[in-house]
Amino acid sequence: DIVIPDITYLVENADKVKGMLLTHGHEDHIGAIPYVLPRLNVPIWGSGLTLGLLQAKLEEHSLLDTTELHQVEPGDRFKIGNFDVETIRVSHSIPDGFAIALRFPFGIIVHTGDFKFDQTPIDGKVVDFGKFTQLGLEGVSVLLSDSTNVEKPGYVPSERVVGNKFEEIFSRSFGKIIIATFASNIHRMQQVYNTADLYDRKVAVVGRSMAQNTEIAERLGYLTIPEGVKIELKEISDYPPDKVVVMTTGSQGEPMSALTRIATNDHKLVKVQPGDTVIISATSIPGNESLVMRMINQLFKRGADVIYDAIDFVHVSGHANREELKLMLNLTKPRYTVPVHGEYRHVVKYSELAHETGMPKENIFRMEAGDVLEVGADGASMLPRVTAGYVLVDGIGIGDVGDIVLRDRRHLADDGIFVVIISIDRVTGDIVAGPDVISRGFI
Repeated sequence: DIVIPDITYLVENADKVKGMLLTHGHEDHIGAIPYVLPRLNVPIWGSGLTLGLLQAKLEEHSLLDTTELHQVEPGDRFKIGNFDVETIRVSHSIPDGFAIALRFPFGIIVHTGDFKFDQTPIDGKVVDFGKFTQLGLEGVSVLLSDSTNVEKPGYVPSERVVGNKFEEIFSRSFGKIIIATFASNIHRMQQVYNTADLYDRKVAVVGRSMAQNTEIAERLGYLTIPEGVKIELKEISDYPPDKVVVMTTGSQGEPMSALTRIATNDHKLVKVQPGDTVIISATSIPGNESLVMRMINQLFKRGADVIYDAIDFVHVSGHANREELKLMLNLTKPRYTVPVHGEYRHVVKYSELAHETGMPKENIFRMEAGDVLEVGADGASMLPRVTAGYVLVDGIGIGDVGDIVLRDRRHLADDGIFVVIISIDRVTGDIVAGPDVISRGFI
């Protein structure tokens, strides 16, 4: 069902682990915490929205009452054990994200978190360029930098570009509008509500995670919904199609997602009619392309006008492009750098980019899960690897699914199964029932 990190090394050294710092509230950064806490219950620090999203997960796993949470704001400086910690505001595709600076006698270690330099953000909270510059003047020893978009030139466009495109699409749409985006993209949701209000449309939300995140973000003040715009999904039939917007999950074409069920006409309340507009306001995660294209084809077959990032500007990334990554390097002026949050090809391309900015190759470390880097006044060097990797969660079982089980499941998926059931008398050996033959996926 999900994949979480192997924390064996941390558990074995639990006396040294003083806390957990969260840079932002995306699923790939907080989703594993309910599975980690039973083995490593340490205090957690994060921003208001990040902790709000985490609390919902902890409550589902009956862990909220036993978890120590500390809310901090971008720009705060505080202690965790002997660690001197400072948070720095950054832009991302979710509000309240920050980078982290750790001060040591030999210098500062900066972790960028997931970031981009959006100078016209939806919430008006611009990246703290001054703080990054100040850290560079103080002396940054190591920069651990987001490398996800290192292959993309230039700068990431502002989130406001998407809002402008929404207005253009709304102005020419005369049927129902269905918008699919990531459930955690609060800024994108804000623009949907604002544009719907501008064009006198009502907004209904589909998908458990999106409904939950909308409620949390609105309650905490990170999402402002104009009065009278939000309606319940069951109410959409009370309005003409040109007065309705449906905001849904499923932008990755997941087989059981809301948008896929809408595309296959399996959703009870949302039906696509000729003349409707579907906006897929997300990019395909690598590996999901075929699922997304299949879903788009199904929507076209139902008569919808489908708009997606390959044909129009309905999505921008939350990760810095090449010029922004260079700017972060030049602001912080680190002695060493470690590219993180990317596949190995991103690590390699970031290493080349860092070298282009003047950093010696020997000061750039390409690390994988389990690698250890020791940094001090005398320099930096790699140490022996520690236990790391991935743990598979299947239902309520954590780590129960190994290579053999995965191999058997692949065989069943590829070859099918053929079962013959016969009941035999234990004493006489005679057949008393059957044979019953069950065939699944076997021709």
